[in-house]
Amino acid sequence: MDVSPFKPSLVKAVFRDVTPMHVSRSAAWAAASVTRTVLTEIIDGARRAAAEDARKKLIPGDLLSAIERNVELEVGDKWYDHSPTFQGLTGVLYDAEGVIVPSRKRGRSRKPSAVVGAHRFEAGVKKLLRSRGATAVPVMVRDLDGIASVFLTDLARDAARVVREGGVRRFGTVTLVMSGEPAPPPSPKDSFRAASARAASARREDGRTIGRDDVLAATTIQLFGGSLRQRALAEAREATQSQRRSR
Repeated sequence: MDVSPFKPSLVKAVFRDVTPMHVSRSAAWAAASVTRTVLTEIIDGARRAAAEDARKKLIPGDLLSAIERNVELEVGDKWYDHSPTFQGLTGVLYDAEGVIVPSRKRGRSRKPSAVVGAHRFEAGVKKLLRSRGATAVPVMVRDLDGIASVFLTDLARDAARVVREGGVRRFGTVTLVMSGEPAPPPSPKDSFRAASARAASARREDGRTIGRDDVLAATTIQLFGGSLRQRALAEAREATQSQRRSR
C-alpha cells in the first residue's frame, strides 16, 4: 500500500491543536492512513463525475456529485459552512421574525481551528491527486484541503474522547477486515480482552496517550458504516503493521 501523503508530523500537529495528550507513532500513522482513504474515495468519486462530462480536471461540481452519490463521503461537514461550493446545500437560517440570518463573516483567528489550518493539507492533497491521475482547479484543491483538515480534527477529538472515557473498554472492539472479505462473527471475550490490553499497553500509565486502537475506535465514530469504514480500518491496520516491519 502507498505511504500516506499526510505526514505523521502534520497529524500530530492537528492533534496538538485539540488535545494535550501524547500521540503514539502508530496512532499518527493510523490517522494519516484513515484520512488518506477518505480523501482517495472522494477524489475517485469526483473523477467519475468529471469523466461523465468528458473532463479530466476536477471542479467543485464534481465534489458535490461525488458526495451526492455516496452518502459515506459526507465527512468534514464543518467545512461546508465555510466554502462557497456548498452554499445553498446547508440550508438558510431564519430568526424568530422570519428574517434571513446572514452567514458568519470570515475573519482571522488566533485560535487554531480546522478551517484556519486547512492550508497545511495542500501539499498532501496535491500529491494524492497526482497519485490518482487527477488534476483539480484551485478552489477544488482548497475544498479538499478543508475537508481533510476538518475530518482529521474531528478524528483527533474523538480519539481523545475515547481515551478519556475508557478506551476500547468503553467503546468496544474494532473489527478489521480486508476489502472483499466477509465480516467475521462477533469476537469472543478473549479477543475483547486482548484488544483492551493492546490499547492500554500503548498508553502511558496516566492514561494520557492516544494509541492506534483509540484512533480506530474514533474512525468508527466518524465513518458511520459501509465499505468506506471497513476499508479505512483495514488500510490503517496494514499501514501501522508495515511501519513496524520497516523499523
